[in-house]
Amino acid sequence: MNLDRFLMTAAILLCALAVPGAAMAVDGAACPATLQHTFPRLQDDKPQSLCQYSGKVLLVVNTASYCGFTSQYKGLEALYALQKDKGLVVLGFPSNDFQQETGTNQQIGAFCENTFGVKFPMFAKSTVSGAQASAFYRQLAESTGQPPRWNFYKYLIGRDGKVAGAYSSMTGPDDKGLRREIDRLLAQPVPAAAK
Repeated sequence: MNLDRFLMTAAILLCALAVPGAAMAVDGAACPATLQHTFPRLQDDKPQSLCQYSGKVLLVVNTASYCGFTSQYKGLEALYALQKDKGLVVLGFPSNDFQQETGTNQQIGAFCENTFGVKFPMFAKSTVSGAQASAFYRQLAESTGQPPRWNFYKYLIGRDGKVAGAYSSMTGPDDKGLRREIDRLLAQPVPAAAK
């Protein structure tokens, strides 16, 4: 825990002593419930809180190295490079749920970077569907009524942390409808709590 995070936590705890429930309100305002999850980073397994993306528009994608849709990595990286300065972040979650991701985290990371030049944030291999799905993916499925049906299924989350939609694997990063929705969400103001 760095010093700034420690001081912020201490201040929240002091507020909580003075006003019951204050800590939850302050923390909840800073990070939407949708993003209150932590995953190991793909490259080095260091824990990464999704709260760091509060106030951003997120395109969440479950990925696989040996799938007919794997070439979407190129378009996802291009979309990320084009829109990241406006507040878009693509988040990749490798998964072997559909038996098309057999490598280790290091192998997956090397494949993504060397083959497609992926720079957007990627997380360690995890489960995205079924009873063993991560809490984050269960939350996405509950919000949209749809768990991932295949690799490269996409969820779009607005700056406010609310799930704005789900898109099938057939919807590529260049899809006009997806791009319009991303542009619409990017045009919305960043919530004050996320600044």
